[in-house]
Amino acid sequence: MKTAAEPGSLSRRDLLRAAAPAVSFLVLPARAADLPWYRRVVRWGQTNINELDPTRYDLDWWRQHWRRTGTRGIVVNAGGIVAYYPSRFKLHYRARFLGDRDLYGEITRAAHEDGLVVFARMDSNRTAEDFYRAHPDWFAVNAEGEPYRAGDRYITCIDGPYYEEYLPEVLREIIAWEKPEGFTDNSWSGLGRNRICYCKHSRERFRRATGRELPRKKDWDDPDYREWIRWSYQRRLEIWDLNNRVTKEAGGEDCIWVGMIGGDFISQGARFRDVKAICERSEMVMLDDQSRSVEIGFQENAEMGKRLHGLLGWDKIIPESMATYQRSPVFRKSAASPPESRLWMYSGFAGGIQPWWHHVGAYQWDRRQFKIAVPVYRWHQKNEEYLLHRRPIAAVGVVYSQQNADFFGRDNARELVAHPYYGWIQALVRARIPYLPVHADHIARDGPGLAALILPSLGAMTDAQIEAVRRYAASGGSLIATGETGFYDEWGDPRPAPALAGLFGIRATGKRHGSLGEVEGWSGRDHTYLRLTPPVGRDVYGPRSGNEPVVSKPRHEVLDGFEETDILPFGGLLVEVEAGKGATVPLTLVPHFPAYPPETSWMRQPETDIAALVLREDGGARLAWLAADIDRRFARDNLPDHGRLLANLVRWACRDGIPLRVRGRGLIDCHLYRQQDRLILHLVNLTSAGTWRSPVHELIPVGPFTVSVRLPPEMSVAGVRFLVSEEDRPLARSGRWAVFDVARILDHEVAVIE
Repeated sequence: MKTAAEPGSLSRRDLLRAAAPAVSFLVLPARAADLPWYRRVVRWGQTNINELDPTRYDLDWWRQHWRRTGTRGIVVNAGGIVAYYPSRFKLHYRARFLGDRDLYGEITRAAHEDGLVVFARMDSNRTAEDFYRAHPDWFAVNAEGEPYRAGDRYITCIDGPYYEEYLPEVLREIIAWEKPEGFTDNSWSGLGRNRICYCKHSRERFRRATGRELPRKKDWDDPDYREWIRWSYQRRLEIWDLNNRVTKEAGGEDCIWVGMIGGDFISQGARFRDVKAICERSEMVMLDDQSRSVEIGFQENAEMGKRLHGLLGWDKIIPESMATYQRSPVFRKSAASPPESRLWMYSGFAGGIQPWWHHVGAYQWDRRQFKIAVPVYRWHQKNEEYLLHRRPIAAVGVVYSQQNADFFGRDNARELVAHPYYGWIQALVRARIPYLPVHADHIARDGPGLAALILPSLGAMTDAQIEAVRRYAASGGSLIATGETGFYDEWGDPRPAPALAGLFGIRATGKRHGSLGEVEGWSGRDHTYLRLTPPVGRDVYGPRSGNEPVVSKPRHEVLDGFEETDILPFGGLLVEVEAGKGATVPLTLVPHFPAYPPETSWMRQPETDIAALVLREDGGARLAWLAADIDRRFARDNLPDHGRLLANLVRWACRDGIPLRVRGRGLIDCHLYRQQDRLILHLVNLTSAGTWRSPVHELIPVGPFTVSVRLPPEMSVAGVRFLVSEEDRPLARSGRWAVFDVARILDHEVAVIE
């Protein structure tokens, strides 16, 4: 079978109708026994040991818990901030109540006896005061030479001997003491972007690498500061590679060091963790992202899994630390709400993430938390074959880059970059449209097979990324761009003209309307609207002014569902563009007017020619430029009108390329995969989470649903198997579509079509 990029391959339209995988075609997995441990160990657990635990660690009970949950790999505290074995290094602080006990060694030996693999956990970025007094030049300092601290600990410098010499020796000692299969470290990357270290090692290393002096302050326009940003990313990769060389030399080729990373590319950039480069050099990802953020929801976990797999590869695994304690607000000793924790886990499975239960402390007064993972792990163990070695099927890609967050987002990346991106994700989830996150550097690789790409406020783009977008459109792929996409170069400097303006048939005027701020109650200055054209006629119920047309005229399909209104709420930022010849402008701006008092609340300028949305077609490509930041506003405001408009744009851009239809009431996150000769559909019920504040108190069942999945032409299927309700059902065929009903979903359901 040929991919879309190969000569003589299927046309884009044929490929989309075949519902082909968007990333790559499947390679049959090797026998599990032939795979290295880091490709086959998919259920993990961690007791994050505290200093008191050596006095009360009940090893027999924990071994039973490993078996009860089907756990195959564990994370065991070894060293770094606190050592849990008798280290030979005098300054390697031992747990206060460790005494003569070798807790790390005991747990590791027991795990190996039980057939489990072990990650030795490090936490390496700070030490006690005696270490600082002995080696003050190993620690990070500010411009005045004062050490950076975290509580009563001193923060080590990633550029000095602590990371270059001392930590490698600690890794070698741990391997010699009781060999783990690998190492993980959740604080491995040193200071973040908000602090610059001016120790002699940082100054000298930066000068040797760049010929420059360290910047004296944050200034995104300063060449020294920009070079420091780039250099700081590279330094973290050097440490990653150094640690892997050490562990492999001391422990063998499969003794890997994988650090830990978070799933949010905005926050990881602020910690100088180049997620793309890390995934390219790592055999697996240990993902430390333990629960949902309130503003995004459980669907964040599925999105993270797909985004990271897009960088790491779908043949590798991503265990994720999943909290069993109360996370929001944080009460580490109280059990989490079971529905809250389990929905986070199930959402992760839908995105290709593997489970990793996590307890803070080996003894808990609230014992309810120990039962949270048990049913989830048992289900996962029973259905493991359906959760691995598969590829996603999607019609649309949402493009992002960490570089855009850094140099376009700068100090406001959450608002400028994250919100537009997640606004689209939320709209796609609500519309039940399968999507893929696509890195801007991977457009040429991942674009074939996708009907449309979304460029959400992708302000900072390289010339290569711009060219990849043009080639994608030239091949017939549709595009939706928003905000200031392509307005800036890779450093965030303005281009002479927006790089993609010609492709979309627009011209930037340089004017802006509105702001990024809130719509501030009654008196907010961003009390703006969008006008729909053509206007509603007198055939629509409501009072008349006499200026309406007699009968409503047909509107563009992106305005479906708005047949009874001439306006939509806005309240955001519009970067003005002029539409070129042959373009359609279905939305224009209604400028601000008072919201309060009521006597003054009327539109001073009901109509303008300021385009909010520009549509055009060029060959086989459909092109939409959304000048109004509806994507960002939807992430912030969650207005149904905004979500509907975004979904309509995607359906128009994709033509008939969307391979899934799900009909029924409720908020359902849908993820479709192909695995050899079967399709696998995850349906996660987010209705409870979408209705109430976190944490979820109880689950609200939804259903029934009618599901239609477009089948690849070579695939023959007879029925559908439900992995949660544990029943088999026949399915109907309607042309190339397989159609079946889902009676009820409590938390999640997985349908296997084969």
